[in-house]
Amino acid sequence: MPLPPLVEPADALSDAERTRTARHRVLAGFGDEAQRRLAGAHVAVVGAGGLGSPAVLALAAAGIGTLTVIDDDVVEASNLQRQVLHRVADVGARKVDSAVRVSADLSPGTKVHAIARRITADTARELLAGADVVIDGSDTFETRAAVATACEELGVPLVWGVVQEFHAQVTVFWSAPPAGVTPVLLGDLYPPDAVGVVPSCAQVGVLGALCLQVGALLATEAIKLLTGVGEPLLGRVVVIDALRGRTDEVPLRPARTSPVAPPADRATDSLLTAPGAPGGDSIAQLSPAAARAAQSTGALFVDVREAWETAQGVIPASLLVPLGDLLADPARVGAGPVVVVCQVGMRAQRAATALRASGVSASVLAGGIEAWTRAGESVTVPA
Repeated sequence: MPLPPLVEPADALSDAERTRTARHRVLAGFGDEAQRRLAGAHVAVVGAGGLGSPAVLALAAAGIGTLTVIDDDVVEASNLQRQVLHRVADVGARKVDSAVRVSADLSPGTKVHAIARRITADTARELLAGADVVIDGSDTFETRAAVATACEELGVPLVWGVVQEFHAQVTVFWSAPPAGVTPVLLGDLYPPDAVGVVPSCAQVGVLGALCLQVGALLATEAIKLLTGVGEPLLGRVVVIDALRGRTDEVPLRPARTSPVAPPADRATDSLLTAPGAPGGDSIAQLSPAAARAAQSTGALFVDVREAWETAQGVIPASLLVPLGDLLADPARVGAGPVVVVCQVGMRAQRAATALRASGVSASVLAGGIEAWTRAGESVTVPA
């Protein structure tokens, strides 16, 4: 459902800004007032990389009044395939400097605070204070956890996205939404004890064009929250499978059985479970040996990788169901028990969450097919 706008509108737009944003102001249900709300808004973007780049471009073009861009990295040549803020001439320069330059070119009225510092658990709250909305485009789960915790403590909505290989997720977390709206946190999607080691894009790759799509979605969610126009993705996760041209939506319900704990009690975070898990149990992360034992007692291996991946080898007797197909119809795998397999474990966690929400008993092969082969277990090539 639509939520109240987060910010008050600016008093007026300049003639130049009215001309520049004319196509926004004629949108039904948006108009001059929503555009003035954008002019009065402050958005913090964590990361000026694959997701932060298109988000900064879209937000500056939209007429956001103030952008804080936080990134301590410099531009590398390998960034240019997806990080569209930067140019060949920027290699070796600070990423935040590109944000300042490009925003000024697009929207002279947008103020950009460039912060070339690493955001950590110790600095996140300080660096994000004052923002109306935070967009997380960072590339490590340690940073994402720090940003999420700071947003929870500040009560600021967090627009969150992740891209890996050909797949992506986008959602909104908010610890203090308007009255009558259920808070949803990062721990509801990824319980702290279930994340494991997430591979970097340098290890598994990322489709550059998909980063632009996801960054634009992140900017759109921020705009909806700021203006009160449309329905934000709070309580919903958009899952994108770029290879198959599929976009699915998965409901995200709080795993907590009690209200959000105050900051001093965050030790209870370890009790958070995967969304929709029957009985409140965490989704089991099985070692290769434990997964083999589960298979020997009747568990079905369900491999959610794409066909081009499974062609390189699968665990014998696995059911092959690409992630997008499984999310669209979790019941297709039967009643379980199921051990979900992917390349390194991230997609399997998504699949297991959807299966558990549908009443299917599911666990995850921790570390995926890579851990399986490292343990000396066999794979076969499908016929």
